[in-house]
Amino acid sequence: MDKYAVIGHPIGHSKSPRIHALFAEQTGQDMAYEAVLAPLDGFADTVCRLVGEGYRGFNVTVPFKGEAFELADALTDRARRAGAVNTLKVQADGALLGENTDGVGLVTDLVNNLGVAIAGRDLVVLGAGGAVRGVLAPLLALGPASLHIANRTGARAEQLAQDFADLGPVTGGDLDSLKGRQAHVLINGTSAGLDDEVPALPDDLLHVDGGCYDMMYGDRPTAFLRWAAAHDAAWTADGLGMLVEQAAESFALWRGVRPQTGPVIRTLRPVQP
Repeated sequence: MDKYAVIGHPIGHSKSPRIHALFAEQTGQDMAYEAVLAPLDGFADTVCRLVGEGYRGFNVTVPFKGEAFELADALTDRARRAGAVNTLKVQADGALLGENTDGVGLVTDLVNNLGVAIAGRDLVVLGAGGAVRGVLAPLLALGPASLHIANRTGARAEQLAQDFADLGPVTGGDLDSLKGRQAHVLINGTSAGLDDEVPALPDDLLHVDGGCYDMMYGDRPTAFLRWAAAHDAAWTADGLGMLVEQAAESFALWRGVRPQTGPVIRTLRPVQP
């Protein structure tokens, strides 16, 4: 039986083991998948140990996507452009192939599952870490009117905007740079939700028909989605669909077969009271 894992810190909240178990059952794949907590200073050692134990691939989550990028022996075009890796495949010679499936996961969930229009719209993305790097190219490819990256440390957002400026109208700045902006689509890519917090945002940040997407997910609305509801967002969604869609891309890379995501999303979605 082939072994796979998701590696992060923290990791106890991860739904990835359940998702890949459902994928394996659906597609008849003989595999096992678990969650592994890596020390904050021990990601590379953890990957090397697991490879030595015969693991065939890994998903990588907060805060190790940058380290996974550095650790990979080879990179796909998407991973190289993102500068971050959320999927590692152990190749036949033991080398690690790095891929980034975050962007395609987000776009597939937004456009195909939720029916959100991106072309010609004003987008705001919160955060400037590995998760955000992974989604910028696919979002810009859909032709938004503008995409603004806002981060507590404005210099990081500005640098990120420069890195992707060749792909479309992207700008960056600190949280104060949000004043006077209105977003049709507001995406939270920060990890503040892990602490049940939300960045300080202007009350008028949402366009009258603007909606909010949190790349985080949980069994109850995140702090960001509670902010969205309090500010009359036209629609809200958490990152469960993105998680399942990016997982399907990883699964296809590892196993050569792409599972159906709809049944898995419906299985995992908590029943709202």
